[in-house]
Amino acid sequence: MRQPLPAKASDDRRTTADGAWLAVLAAGIAAAMHIWKLPAALAGIQADLGTTLIQAGLLLGIIQLASVVGGLVTAVGGELAGLRRLLLAGLVLLSVASTLGAMAPSTELLMAARTLEGIGFLLAVVVAPALIRQVTPPQRLNVALASWGAFQGMATLIGLSAGALFLQAAGWREWWLVMAVVTLLPVPLLLRRVPRDVVPADTGLRAAVRKVARTVSTRQPWIIGLVFACYTAQWIAVLGFLPSIYRSAGLEGPLPGILSAIVGGVNACGALSAGPLIQRGLSERTIIFWTFLAMAAASVATFAVDWESTGLGIVFQVAFIAAFSAVGGLIPAAVTRYSVRIAPADGSVTAVLGLTQQIFNVGNFLGPMLFALLATSTGGWGTTWWLTCALSGVGMALLAFVGHRDGTIDGAAGHPGKLLSAQRKAQM
Repeated sequence: MRQPLPAKASDDRRTTADGAWLAVLAAGIAAAMHIWKLPAALAGIQADLGTTLIQAGLLLGIIQLASVVGGLVTAVGGELAGLRRLLLAGLVLLSVASTLGAMAPSTELLMAARTLEGIGFLLAVVVAPALIRQVTPPQRLNVALASWGAFQGMATLIGLSAGALFLQAAGWREWWLVMAVVTLLPVPLLLRRVPRDVVPADTGLRAAVRKVARTVSTRQPWIIGLVFACYTAQWIAVLGFLPSIYRSAGLEGPLPGILSAIVGGVNACGALSAGPLIQRGLSERTIIFWTFLAMAAASVATFAVDWESTGLGIVFQVAFIAAFSAVGGLIPAAVTRYSVRIAPADGSVTAVLGLTQQIFNVGNFLGPMLFALLATSTGGWGTTWWLTCALSGVGMALLAFVGHRDGTIDGAAGHPGKLLSAQRKAQM
């Protein structure tokens, strides 16, 4: 009979396990900060390089371009080379690309550097959830995946606030160099805490492609990717231009960046709330549906109402857009939790994540440009709620096609309490 571990040994094992997934989470936050280093720096880039508003929208979205076409290629690479290796390679590439961007003499070359950053970002974030699932004990997996769902919000809070403060003392080029260094900080943690990749001897290119092909031939990854795209397209567009929106409202100095950082940071609160809601019996589909509805209402309240006529207009706008971001955080957490378990038995979790990444990054790429185009063609930000509401509506409609897979989306398998109850009934 196995003797129980002493309390200290149990605590040490938990600390080691937590150290592994926390190192992966830190790497994801560092990678995502490259998305959010740009918004606070847009004014300086426009002044330095003569960048137009439409080009600024392209700069915001182009970092997602690699993910639009390379998600499945990364999944194959993860099966062949190993998840930890790809994550480390992504961080190194992000650091190199940020250094090159700091030296860019034109908008076009800065876009090229951002595209290279996009490849590094893709390598890091596609494999990270699968790696978390691999290194986290089952009893800690809910906490770990919920925390990963919050990585974008945490990166937004840190990236926007740090950028807003740093750019008061230095230029955007120096900020790019600082970010090149910051990106490498999680590397020692990954090397120390995350076990080396063990790739099965029988895993060759043909086997990896077969697993990926088996996964993408199923319906659920495609649908959940489109649902996620409807969220990310509007969230990244609103958050990406929020400092510019606040500047157009008359705010100056670091305040637009700091307020935007707060709005982005509360997204993590929503993500961390998803786990407890699911444990209490709410399905992922229910959470996503009501989240889209709440985001649509908050965006209408933010952009459709003329708050400038009231003395506290900016306060109401910040409150409503913060609600938009906070409740929106439920969607990435719910989607991530669903995505890591819908791969077929002979398929690949990394392929599910790669395909989902590939689909929703089409939204990330198009969202900021459509947002900027709408604001430019209608003469202001007041009509941008048309885009956010349309995307929420499409996302809610797509949920009708998210079917059941062993009950995981709406049934007992997603809820330990319901599963235990079902098992007890079967034994009676």
